[in-house]
Amino acid sequence: MSAEYATFGLAPAMRAGGVLANGDYQVHRDFVDFIVDGRPLLFQLSDLDAVSPLASDVPPAIFTAQVQSLLLEAEAPLDGGRYVIYGCPECQSLECGAVTAVIEKDGDDYVWRDFAWQTDEHADLELNGYHGIGPFRFHGAEYRGALGSLLDADSGARRRVLLIGARVAVLAKLAAALRTIGIGADITQDASGVPADELRTYGAVAFGRAVGEQERAAVRQSFERAGVEVAYVDGLAPIIPLLVAQIEHALDRRAQEQRRLTRLVAADGEAGIEVTSTCRVRVTAYRLDRLYRTHAHEVFDGILEAGRHSVPLDPKSVKGESFLVARTSGSVLVEAMAR
Repeated sequence: MSAEYATFGLAPAMRAGGVLANGDYQVHRDFVDFIVDGRPLLFQLSDLDAVSPLASDVPPAIFTAQVQSLLLEAEAPLDGGRYVIYGCPECQSLECGAVTAVIEKDGDDYVWRDFAWQTDEHADLELNGYHGIGPFRFHGAEYRGALGSLLDADSGARRRVLLIGARVAVLAKLAAALRTIGIGADITQDASGVPADELRTYGAVAFGRAVGEQERAAVRQSFERAGVEVAYVDGLAPIIPLLVAQIEHALDRRAQEQRRLTRLVAADGEAGIEVTSTCRVRVTAYRLDRLYRTHAHEVFDGILEAGRHSVPLDPKSVKGESFLVARTSGSVLVEAMAR
């Protein structure tokens, strides 16, 4: 075969959930992405909102079966020796479309070839093939080692957040929104009595603006005594979609090079954005008026190529106390508008 050798690895990834400006919910999905020659394979597919079959929220038996399938220890699920590489993050149905490829062994090597977008049992390579991707040849030991390690790994991702604040109504709404997109949330005013084993289940702590420094320090001490490293979020404003986005960002523990959206600056009537690969970016402005009512404005929704970009902002959408949320399918950033 003519496939060139490529390195194979795995890395944690996520499809960012969130509460969108129109009130819709986007489900959060944690998954393991395929790293080919040091770069996420998903990034080579432009603006594709999809996850690999190696998702953290599938039952352990199904997760194990997916790993074994990629190791060719089970029969191919689709005709022609084809396997699903990325699928719909909401339902995983083939009818929604999926990226598939032929996976086969050649001696001790594994080869991925004939990538295609597929919506039924048969792939049309002429019409829907990804002609610029692959084929990839992976050394067998490297390939088996990476996938085999998943079967021994601790899959318990800490997708829970502890909410601490003075406005109980806001915390209740925030917890409900987080649970809707797949993130566990609990509310407390004092973490000192929480058992260490329970503290270890949290990946982040979010403080409301009214929480004083003494209270924050006590919470940090509780986690330090339990030997737990968590992300701390200082809530920017009592705006639910904004707070959800802050928490989503805090729970994202990927290295910078594994993210699509890497920079957001909000100043001088512009949003400065940097992306690492071509993708769709949506920017929403949230602001509080003098009566503390929330206003949301979609200020940008379009495809950006890799690099840095400046997006002009409507002065009406960012006057007063305002904030920007920028989203791609797998990343989210939040920034307060400089005044």
